[in-house]
Amino acid sequence: MSGTTRITVTLPTEQVTELRKLTDNVSGYVAEAVARQIRHQLLGDDLRRHQEEQGAFSDAELAEARARIFGTVDGADHTGAA
Repeated sequence: MSGTTRITVTLPTEQVTELRKLTDNVSGYVAEAVARQIRHQLLGDDLRRHQEEQGAFSDAELAEARARIFGTVDGADHTGAA
């Protein structure tokens, strides 16, 4: 990771309590959550831009994407997880 900047973030007390149960490295945990959210938003922007230029994704394209993401044939979650 490149340089860091110290900031102050205000979170609900309940979230901080749960966060401290999950990790001793709150800064690292929050940094990873922020990075994941940034990637999610950038991907969403790319997908919207693609659809604006190429048209909506077909059912077949969506099924293939789900299969690649979830590692299933039909994109369905067969593990029983939500």
